[in-house]
Formats: sequence, structure tokens, C-alpha cells
Amino acid sequence: MASLFLSNPTTTTPPLSTPFLPPKPFFRGNTKNPRAHFANFASPRCAVDAPFGGNIQKFPRTRVWDPYRRLGISRDASEEEIWGSRNFLLEQYSGHERSAESIEAAFEKILMDSFQQRKKTKINLKTKLKKKVEESPPWIKNLLNFVELPPTDVIFRRLFLFAFMGGWSIMNSAEGGPAFQVAVSLAACIYFLNEKTKSLARAFIIGLGALVIGWVSGSLLVPNIPALLLHPTWTLELLTSLVVYLFLFLACTFLK
Repeated sequence: MASLFLSNPTTTTPPLSTPFLPPKPFFRGNTKNPRAHFANFASPRCAVDAPFGGNIQKFPRTRVWDPYRRLGISRDASEEEIWGSRNFLLEQYSGHERSAESIEAAFEKILMDSFQQRKKTKINLKTKLKKKVEESPPWIKNLLNFVELPPTDVIFRRLFLFAFMGGWSIMNSAEGGPAFQVAVSLAACIYFLNEKTKSLARAFIIGLGALVIGWVSGSLLVPNIPALLLHPTWTLELLTSLVVYLFLFLACTFLK
């Protein structure tokens, strides 16, 4: 059969059918332009063909000017409510960058307004206090000239020192009196005053005066305290020394 086909090339070759060759496509209508036929078929889509961010939620109030309305809170909201609204919205719209930026911008605007309001209130308080001092009698003005307000860290350091002396006196109350602790506290008070006034004589006079006033005040105050409020082992000398520590602290911290 094969030799017959080779010897007679004019013989029409019968169509060969094999499972390895695809069948010819069959077109209806315009067979001269098969591309028009393929154009009618919709190509399959996969998840990669979807636009990026198509399923990400977008914050609907990005263009709301009021930061409180943007976060969905009232102007009387507490700090916990502001933080809670901010964290909830950031978690809900974390996949959308512009939404997160809008939420953060509103949160920062509220914090800045709160800071400015607190600063304004503090300034107003200082102004009112200064006005009250200016309107006060002359003897109060002269008295306030000897008083100053040091930084907060200085106040806490000196408060810790004299509180430690008081605790030390209470712990050693059974062994002896607090004479040594009172002497150390007086020396510390004079040292701090000399550091401020640059005058050892002035520092010694103020420190010694605070000691005397504190001891007299304690001697008058302690006997009037009900015995039920006091520890049985605490003596009059010990309780008076605690009052002295308070006066020494006030003298070396707030007096000029």
C-alpha cells in the first residue's frame, strides 16, 4: 500500500486519523476569519488576574475634616475611648495604606489639641496665681520672696532622703533615741541650703531654726494625737523627731 502511494504521486492521499493529532476546529459563519470566532469565547480568569486590593476594605471617612467624627467618637470622649477607637479602626482597615494614614492623622490631631488645651490651662493657672500674689498684702509678698519651687526631681530626692531617715529612726527606736539620725538630717539640710544660698552662715541659721521649730511643734502636736493611732513602742522623742524631719525637708527644699 505504501509502495503504491510512492509510485503514483498523483494518487490522492486518504486522510489519516490518529489519536495524536487534534481534530481540525469547526467554525460556523465566517470561516475565512477564524479569529473572529475565538473572540466570542471568554478566556478563563484566575485569582491572579483580579486587581490588587480588590477585596480590601477602605475607610469610608477619609475625607471627614473633623478628627472626632473621623474616629467616630464624641468631643467628650476619654483617653481610653480615643485609644480604643484608633486601635479598632487600624485593625479593621490595616490592609489599606491610605485608610491607616487617615486614622493616624485624626488620632494625632486629637492628641495635639488635648496637649494644647492642657498647656493653655496650665498657663492660665500660673497667670491667676501670679495675679493673686500681686494682689496680696505686702507681708505675704515679703514672705513669698523667701520661697521657691525647685524641679520635681530635686523634691523627690530630698523627700526620699528624709523619709529614709524617718524609717531608720523607727526601726532603731527599740535600741536608742534618734539623736544620730536627727544630726545627719540637720547636716544634710545645711548642705543643701549652702548649695543654694552660697552662704554657710545663712544655711546654718535656717537649718538650725527649722530644727528648733520642728522640735517645738512636735512636742506640742504629738501629745494631742490619740494613743490608739500610735504604736505602743513609739516614744515622744521618736514622734517629735519625725516632725523635725518634715520641717528640715521643707526648709532645705523650698526656702531660698
